[in-house]
Formats: sequence, C-alpha cells, structure tokens
Amino acid sequence: MSAKHPQPNFSHAQVVEMVKRLFRLTPSEIRSLPSYDDQNFYVVPIEGGEYVLKIMNSEDSKNSSLIEMQTYAMSILHQNGLPTQTALPTASGQLMSLEEADCGYGCQKYLVRLLTYLPGTTISKVPLTPQLLYETGKTAARMDQILQKMEHPHLGVLQREKFKWSLSNVPLLEAYINILEGDPLEEVVKSVMHQYKTSVIPKRSNFRRCINHGDFNYLNVLVQPDESDGHRISGILDFGDMNSGYYIHELAIVIMYMMLEHPQPIEVGGPVLAGWESVLPLNEAEKDCLYVLVLSRLCQSLVLARHAVTLHPENAEYLMLSSRRGVHILHQLWELGKEQVEKAWFQSAAQFRDKL
Repeated sequence: MSAKHPQPNFSHAQVVEMVKRLFRLTPSEIRSLPSYDDQNFYVVPIEGGEYVLKIMNSEDSKNSSLIEMQTYAMSILHQNGLPTQTALPTASGQLMSLEEADCGYGCQKYLVRLLTYLPGTTISKVPLTPQLLYETGKTAARMDQILQKMEHPHLGVLQREKFKWSLSNVPLLEAYINILEGDPLEEVVKSVMHQYKTSVIPKRSNFRRCINHGDFNYLNVLVQPDESDGHRISGILDFGDMNSGYYIHELAIVIMYMMLEHPQPIEVGGPVLAGWESVLPLNEAEKDCLYVLVLSRLCQSLVLARHAVTLHPENAEYLMLSSRRGVHILHQLWELGKEQVEKAWFQSAAQFRDKL
C-alpha cells in the first residue's frame, strides 16, 4: 500500500498545526503549490517572511541522508551567490523533521522542511529570448561547477545507480517501453536508446564527472524582470533529482526542457550552449554525444510521464506537461538527424558568442 500511495495528502489544518509545532510560526496564509510526487505549500506567517513547506513522499522520506545532502547543496549554492532556497531550522534546531501521519493510506512517515520562498515567475511564462537562454546555460554550468567542489560526509548517496531519471541510466527505460505499444513513438524511442548504447556509452569515459541538479526544467527556474526589459534568473528549485553524473548531462537536460517552451525548438540549443561554454567549454566527446543525450532525456520524460499517469491518473495534467509538445519535438529532431541539428546548435552558439 505505501509504495502505491507514497504521495502525502495533508490537510490545511494539519499544515497549520505542523508549522506552529515545528517552527513556532503562525500561518496567516497557506496555499497549495504543484508537485510531481511530494506536497508543497506556500506559507506566510504573521511573524513575517514567506516560506514553502515541503512534505516529501513516503518513499523518498526513507532516505534522510539524500534529503540532507540536497538541503546542504542548496545552502552551498546560496552561499556562492546562486538563487536557491535554504531550510529554516525547527524549534529544536533540525533542518528537517520526520512526521508520522495517516493520509488515507495507513500511518506513514514523511520528511518535512520549511524552505525560504523565492520570488519570481517560472521561466515557462516569459519569452525565451536568446539572452535569457544564454543566462540559463551559464547559470546551470556555474551551479554544477560549485556542486562539484562540495564536500560532505554523505556525498556517496548521490551515486544513485538505479535512479531512472539519471542520464547514466537510459537503458532502464526498457522496463517501461511496453507502455508505448502500438504508438508510433515506440520505434523512435527504441532507436534513440540504441544510439545511446552504441554512441554514448563507449565515449562516457571521456566525459567530465560532476554532481547534477538533474531537473533544470521550465518549472524549476524562476525569473524576474531586469532593467533592460528582459528577465534574469531569480530562483533554482527542486534538488530532488540530484545525482552523480557528468557536466554534459546537465547541459542536455537544460536544452531539452527549454525546447519544450520555445516556438522554434531547434533555436534553443545555440544560446544555451554559448552560455554553458562561457563557463565550461565542451570537450570533443561531450560535443559528439550532446544530440543523442538531449533525445535520450526527451525519451525519459515522455515514457516515465506516461508510466506515472498510470499510477496517478488524478495528476495526469501536471504529469503530462512535457508531453504536450515533446512528442512532436522528438520526431522533428530525429528526422532532422544528428549532423543537421548539431550544425544548427554549434553555429548558432558561435554566432551568439561573436555578438557578445
């Protein structure tokens, strides 16, 4: 039962009680925020400030070391000038609390944190100008650079060898591929997975290792207006997919998710790549694998979202966000082919750099 219903379902009254008891704060406003498999609440206490109460699902709550590591990473990035949330200690001085409750599926335990609220709107709601895409690539590279220097006794928990969202684990999609049976998408996904096995895995030893955020998507990046009628990045959210990986994985993830929000997806790669390489220029193996890695992440997103809908049909609208345009983009990139897409991305990146 617990594995089937790990998502918390706390009532507003339970949230008020929890915030008062754990943090000695009295909420004057509470509203629910969207989440893939946790439960998030925007909280404004009468004592001042704005926060997000994050209640982890019961499965992830079993791994407190991983949540501790994510919380620490957010703190390190914040200290280094990146706009991340930080955790408010409980009245007893802890950065998280394990709460036992019955959300309708029997008594289960959920890790609870109160995080600072970051202002801004999701990047999905503003025009993705070349300059904003450049800043997105640059910010993601800076983030991974800082994370790679991080020291912590629990760093080993980020070696998530069976984590299905890691770009190191694309072959794990085979366990879910039957969900596409009879769908034209099935053949493309199988072809991309074959390309991954034959062209990415043999070159992986030449990739540079790092710690990945792993989910730098259009809902996890916040922006605010800047002085030049554009936007600047004001927040990086959700470190739940952090894992030991490679710099090139993060770049592929950023390009893939930004393509989903752009009217001309092929035009995204150049500015993001230029921003990334202003911090971390790619080596030859990384350049050669970027196209297949972007497609691989798109396959992960489409297949795993469909699988999640079978488990949580009530969350279908949120879970299928990436699928609205993802299928079309996957077909488009696959039909254009590696040579043409790479040419568009790398030439555009060079032209963007020349203008700076």
